[in-house]
Amino acid sequence: MSIFNCRAFAGALAMSALLVFGESAFAKDFKLGDLEIIQPWSRATPSSAKAAGGWLVIKNGGETADRLVSATAEIADRAAVHEMTMSGGVMSMRALKDGLAIPARSEVVLKPGSYHLMFEDLKRPLKQGESFSGTLTFEKAGTVSVTYSVEGMGATAPAHEGQSHGDMH
Repeated sequence: MSIFNCRAFAGALAMSALLVFGESAFAKDFKLGDLEIIQPWSRATPSSAKAAGGWLVIKNGGETADRLVSATAEIADRAAVHEMTMSGGVMSMRALKDGLAIPARSEVVLKPGSYHLMFEDLKRPLKQGESFSGTLTFEKAGTVSVTYSVEGMGATAPAHEGQSHGDMH
């Protein structure tokens, strides 16, 4: 096979892989043992904002439950795991001091209006289209580095949400 044919073959092979694997080749997912962190994201913030939210899906494929106990983000001085609830028409938010349980063989969805990460004392505004790094620490699995994509101010889900997720816990 000539050098030209080898290059053409390699290019065709690469394109085939992109077609076969599609969007998953570019997915923003992270793995730590039996845990899969799916599409971490946040929203753009006004220039005066002091806090931002972070959302993602944590899928536990293992036989053992775990717990998200802490988080960090390069764009904030502090980060915490929070829960937002509605009771009698009143919305309340509270830090989960003991973290967030991740049951075995299940997934937990962090989404607007529910469980979320709260990034406090922002170092700068978040702009749509950028990304930032952080970590998630689990009681048993340890710590994993993740990258959050920043969506528009009114976003309710990540822009390229490639799959639907089952029950929201």
